[in-house]
Amino acid sequence: MKIISMIPARYQASRFPAKLMQDLGGKPVIVRTYEAAINTGLFDDVYVVTDSPIISDVIKDIGGKVIMSQKAHESGSDRIAEAVEDMDVDIVINVQGDEPFIDSVSLEKIIQVFKNDTRKEIDLASLMTPISDWDEISNPNTVKVIVDNQDFALYFSRSPIPYPRDKEVEATYYKHKGVYAFRKRALEDFQKLPMLPLEAKEKIEAIRFLEYGKKIKMVETHVTGIEIDTPEDLERARKVWK
Repeated sequence: MKIISMIPARYQASRFPAKLMQDLGGKPVIVRTYEAAINTGLFDDVYVVTDSPIISDVIKDIGGKVIMSQKAHESGSDRIAEAVEDMDVDIVINVQGDEPFIDSVSLEKIIQVFKNDTRKEIDLASLMTPISDWDEISNPNTVKVIVDNQDFALYFSRSPIPYPRDKEVEATYYKHKGVYAFRKRALEDFQKLPMLPLEAKEKIEAIRFLEYGKKIKMVETHVTGIEIDTPEDLERARKVWK
């Protein structure tokens, strides 16, 4: 299998504009993420996919590979789907540009999902991590996922799922980590399929795959990492980097 990593990178993030160009240990966040993806040694190629000349230039300056989006896109999956349209690849790993602390062990696990799937029935693989703090469980910025007994995703939501109607029943809550591994055909389908009401309501792109009957295998990880969504996250990342 040919396995590549695509790092979608928007300059104007809604909650923290220009966050990918913020300094982290002497280099922009997006450069740190790109270098971390290469250093895993898991990919045949790594690309940054962006609509920003600023991000494009900084990746080119370090000799990196970058693809400029030709269209406006609502999601990272759409952006990646356009980029890989004419590429001869089997598996595409979406690494978030704001996660420079890449967990290579978890990435290996989701790649292994496809190596074990000899019948090619799985369309996507992604990561989930257990959470227990109710503030995080109820936070709409934290996307939760529920799975069946084989760890296939049943639904994603910004609401607490499952809802604790019976507080005597034990249940594990899982946070969805936004690292996706796609078969190329799933990406090709994604950009052709119109958004349906559940995705539009929740604003979670993974729901589109479920609404169209795609199979998403979830892999549990206990590595939380740092997602740089706010200036406070950036300060935490800088302390960890030191």
